[in-house]
Amino acid sequence: MTTTPQHTAPTTTRQTPPLIPLPAAAARTTTAIGALATFASTFLAWTWTSEFPGDLTVTGYPGGLQVLTLTGALLTLVYALAAHGTRGLRWLSPGGKNSPVLLLALGTFATTWYAIVAITVELGGLANLEPGGYVAAITSLITLVAALGLPTDVPGSDDNPSTWKRLTQSFKAPTPDKAPPLPSWAEILIIAAAFGLGLFVFTYGIDTEYAELFIGFLILVAFGATAVSRAGLNRRLATLTAKHKNITVTAAFVAAFAFPFTQSNDAYATIGANILIFATVALGLNVVVGLAGLLDLGYVAFLGVGAYTAALVSGSPSSTIGIQLPFWAAVLAGAAASLIFGVVIGAPTLRLHGDYLAIVTLGFGEIFRIGMQNMDGSSGPDVTNGPNGIPNIPDLELFGFNLGEPHTILGVELGRFSNYYLLMLFFTIIVVTVFRRSDQSRIGRAWVAIREDETAARAMGINAFRLKLLAFALGATLAGMAGTVQAHVTFTVTPAQYKFVEAVPPNSAFLLAAVILGGMGTVSGPLIGAALLYLIPAKLQFMSDYQLLLFGIALVLLMRFRPEGLIADRRKQLEFHETGQLDAPKGDIGLSKAGV
Repeated sequence: MTTTPQHTAPTTTRQTPPLIPLPAAAARTTTAIGALATFASTFLAWTWTSEFPGDLTVTGYPGGLQVLTLTGALLTLVYALAAHGTRGLRWLSPGGKNSPVLLLALGTFATTWYAIVAITVELGGLANLEPGGYVAAITSLITLVAALGLPTDVPGSDDNPSTWKRLTQSFKAPTPDKAPPLPSWAEILIIAAAFGLGLFVFTYGIDTEYAELFIGFLILVAFGATAVSRAGLNRRLATLTAKHKNITVTAAFVAAFAFPFTQSNDAYATIGANILIFATVALGLNVVVGLAGLLDLGYVAFLGVGAYTAALVSGSPSSTIGIQLPFWAAVLAGAAASLIFGVVIGAPTLRLHGDYLAIVTLGFGEIFRIGMQNMDGSSGPDVTNGPNGIPNIPDLELFGFNLGEPHTILGVELGRFSNYYLLMLFFTIIVVTVFRRSDQSRIGRAWVAIREDETAARAMGINAFRLKLLAFALGATLAGMAGTVQAHVTFTVTPAQYKFVEAVPPNSAFLLAAVILGGMGTVSGPLIGAALLYLIPAKLQFMSDYQLLLFGIALVLLMRFRPEGLIADRRKQLEFHETGQLDAPKGDIGLSKAGV
């Protein structure tokens, strides 16, 4: 008797008994009532003093963290009704899934209790809470307990999941049910609305005025985004964006262009400009790591090459060259210098593989930093002014506009950093276009083949060394181009800005983490990863002493729950998750159990 391969059924979703034994109808009703009561509690005063930021003393008008609790409670109520099959809301949860309700209830509970604990700690005791604070804490807890009483969603192939597995499955998105087709105009409107919502969420986060509100914002967004993913809406949106690629790209850059027009404070535009610099460099690194699979730990050096080149030829009084080129010439000079360095460094090192290549590139990054520090006229030639760097880099003038001065566009006054944000957005469009064209070309497919299995790629006739060198040079060129803008944004270029690990990104460690966090080989992944890794340290400066510790914990959690990154391509999803393909045959293939 021979053993035949067994087929694994495609991954489906079914409901198993809840984590807390409650009647389904009672759990559903209590969840809805608890969410409604939590929503109402935000209109009561949570504390009697305005010393806590956000002024939570007003009755009838939510403020600060109360707005986040209100949003979470409202979403929980809506999804609870959608899971119950309420007419008009089924599209939010097509399969009647309960896990989005649980995630939103958990997010609302975490946000509310964080606010209560923050009030207690900062003001010195529970005596500083008003009845509204107690009501919010109790009702959010009741909502969470009732949501735990709803049947849990688990893969249909698992007949007896453990409690831990049933809980963790709530954080993984199943295959959504098929939705009826929509007219093209409706699909385009959905794409535009999605990017408009994304702009609103990002703007709200970047405009938070104090750390407590930003932490609450992060908590709610993390659980809310996971709930939307678990409901299957993100895959529906991915299907639409794949169908309308050009419209998606246009909508994304229109939303990005609108960002500075939403800002009344140029300080927040500073964060936006630096995020774009960081994101653009991360996307360039994505060519090297995400497409070609080359682990480059010294990539920030190419950013430094472009920045130093621009600083030397842009008319700074401290420049040892003493010339001033037009900006377009400075950009070409910075990109060309980075290209040359990329070829010079890559030619002898890209014959190495894996850890050896990583060590060599890490060494190159440190050599660059130390070299710039020693070119001070005493330890070496007088080129870069040593550790003092090149300060007083003048602002750019393009088409008669001085980017260092405020300008009124469309009736809105844009400050210095808003001007540089729009300039950097133009370069981001160039980098995204280069990446997309490269990814979809024969060269891009060859890079992916080398990344997956270089030996097999060579056997198919691919010149692996030449293509790896091309990826290395292209990534270096894109980083150098971004560096030319960074030099003018920061006024000063110093060697300390280009360490492997630095408190403020961009640096090599954070660039690589942005690519991995966002999703290797994708366009939007590194952009989102870079935005998160720059925005969070910028808004939570009081945690700078623990930044690397928290950063490490976040990476461990990411590798455990979403190793493919926040935005993953199909190849990574198939690699890291169950796919419903054939299982490996059990027993001896083609032989009977008797050993014949």
